[in-house]
Amino acid sequence: MGAISLFMVGNYEVGVVNLIDLLIAIFLVYQLYKLLRGGIAFNIFIGIVILYSVWWIVKWLEMPLLSNILGAFMSVGVLIVVIIFQPEIRRFLLYVGNTTMKGQNTFLKRLFPKSTAVMTESDEIIDAITNSMMRLSKSRTGMLIVLSGDQKIGLYDNSGVVLDAQISEALLESIFMKDSPLHDGAVIIVKDRIHSASAVMPVSENTKLATTYGLRHRAAIGISENSKVVSLVVSEETGDISYAINGELRKIGSRPELKEVITRNYHITE
Repeated sequence: MGAISLFMVGNYEVGVVNLIDLLIAIFLVYQLYKLLRGGIAFNIFIGIVILYSVWWIVKWLEMPLLSNILGAFMSVGVLIVVIIFQPEIRRFLLYVGNTTMKGQNTFLKRLFPKSTAVMTESDEIIDAITNSMMRLSKSRTGMLIVLSGDQKIGLYDNSGVVLDAQISEALLESIFMKDSPLHDGAVIIVKDRIHSASAVMPVSENTKLATTYGLRHRAAIGISENSKVVSLVVSEETGDISYAINGELRKIGSRPELKEVITRNYHITE
């Protein structure tokens, strides 16, 4: 079946398939830009694009020496790109995989709604996290919690002290007290348990972050860049509460807003 023609550009006939091809390419380039923007990787990517453009120019100008040198580099270009952009590629694959699984979980939840008992347990845990964060905010006690949903987050899970403890307000607040040996680092919550405390998170390499962000905020952003998680942070200097998702830090202005963020990103699975 022939392609449906839409319009002509010079002597070139543009069809429906060509238009769809162009739109998909634009969408992928935009997603790539969002994935890399603000970090060192974006500058490296621009450098690779410039180098690739120079290679095509010297080939067109028939400059054999430069063409051979750059051609040898381009022949292993894919391998170099995979090595350089390994964290970004991993983050993209995690995003695709977790988004797909999240959609499947939502569909299954609609088919098989949870019992009232499970929902009550979930509500109690969400309230415990909310209340502890609000109290530590008033006392300006620094806090970092990572909500990893139903899955662990790889190397960072066991970087601190594994607790496998029931979530409670008292435990969360005691962990982040300044005289506690576990107050540095993050608490990682997996399903309905505190998996670990004092966990070491990757610090964001985003060069566009505000200089006012301390190590705790940069760690909150960093883990949200590397994994499909949501991190909650209380500022030790101001008591402000924020959350990081997909590499972006957003301020929370009220208790209802905090509870809504936790509810939206906290899951219990059977």
